[in-house]
Amino acid sequence: MSQTNLLRLAWLGDDFTGSAAVMEVLQFAGIPSVLFLEPPAAPLPERFSGVEAVGLATTARAHGPDWMRQHLPPLLGRLQALGPQILHYKICSTFDSAPHAGSIGAAIEAALTVRPADAVPLLTAAPAMRRYQAFGHLFAAGPHGVARLDRHPVMAHHPVTPMAESDLLIHLAGQTDLPSALIDLEAMEARPQAAMEAALAQGARILSLDCMDAASEAAAGRLIWQNRNRLGLVAGSQGIEYALVRHWRESGVIAQPPAPSSAGAVAQVAAVSGSVSPVTAAQLQWAGRNGFALIGFDARAACGSDADLEAEVARASAAALDAARVGASPLVHSAAGHDGIEVAQFRAALAASGMEPEVANRRIGQGLGRVLDRVLRHSGIRRAVISGGDSSGHAMRQLGLTALVAVAPTIPGAALCRAYGDGPHDGLEIALKGGQMGSEDYFGWIRAGGGPRDERTAR
Repeated sequence: MSQTNLLRLAWLGDDFTGSAAVMEVLQFAGIPSVLFLEPPAAPLPERFSGVEAVGLATTARAHGPDWMRQHLPPLLGRLQALGPQILHYKICSTFDSAPHAGSIGAAIEAALTVRPADAVPLLTAAPAMRRYQAFGHLFAAGPHGVARLDRHPVMAHHPVTPMAESDLLIHLAGQTDLPSALIDLEAMEARPQAAMEAALAQGARILSLDCMDAASEAAAGRLIWQNRNRLGLVAGSQGIEYALVRHWRESGVIAQPPAPSSAGAVAQVAAVSGSVSPVTAAQLQWAGRNGFALIGFDARAACGSDADLEAEVARASAAALDAARVGASPLVHSAAGHDGIEVAQFRAALAASGMEPEVANRRIGQGLGRVLDRVLRHSGIRRAVISGGDSSGHAMRQLGLTALVAVAPTIPGAALCRAYGDGPHDGLEIALKGGQMGSEDYFGWIRAGGGPRDERTAR
């Protein structure tokens, strides 16, 4: 069978952590998958020739619509050339986007030039991650339970894309003129196909799908898969893959695979964090009490000269290596929450510098990546964590890696992976974690090797 016939799906992620989250859903469902960090060749390299799904991670969420119009079509074209039955533009499960940064509307418009479709299903909810959509409004779990997106303690205060609207199609209308329609919970339960046909007849080009539970998730997966010849371009979170997997299992297309296991404990890990989320702040506090050495990274250096940034990279790297030599797991972080003094100091430095926020955020991620590269090269540590969706892509590019394969689960969306590349980090075990994701002991869980455990303890 040719590679074209084998590929069920290809996805392009708007950040690195989310891209890895798609891979783990498929991989742990028994569908061999690989995530590339650079555009893959066609045909695929021999070591990945048996995969059934292929992804490509980008930093699109950190860029504006002009960048998307220029860069997304050729990247999506590389995936389309592999012949996937479905092409997925992957977005964050909290719909992180704005007209000026991470525009989902601009991305869909660009993707339609590569993979024309009657309409684009938009599935953002992922119940396994406690992301729910009801009658068009998105809800997401936070530190104190589930909240509507515009009242979410993290997303309402996001430093780049604060969410002031929970109705996703209203939010999206500020990013694209493409007509849209909602297939709500009642329609998903009773007549999703008929509702889709009616929306298409009225000219809808984007179809937002409600999803709250196993039944609506299976209905979404069935609707997408059975209409893949007409709706072969989809946009959404890893909820797309959760829905497809559920439909494939219920229809007998795939079997339930053996449960994944832990990768085994190690004495030390190396970690960097560019997240300002209060979830990450709690994880840092736990780590500091449990064998991790917390080392601050002064993000103000990213607003200065190259020499300023390099000096901070060198300082933080030296401190991290000192911690590693005495048996600690170094954890270099640029902030400890969205309301800490580090964030206020960075914003003041950014305003004084006149630098664009996108540039400064990229430089922070690159600086943290260089720190991690040096720590791994000189400490012998072979397991790592990068925390922060917006910074993970920039940090990962400093490691010279080209592909990831999931090896052990943690919370949904933040698995431990094995990395591949031509340099010294080939075979590195690494986890990419979005800022608002993970249990309080997440860094320790990775040190212990990941692996399944009671879902309630992973919240």
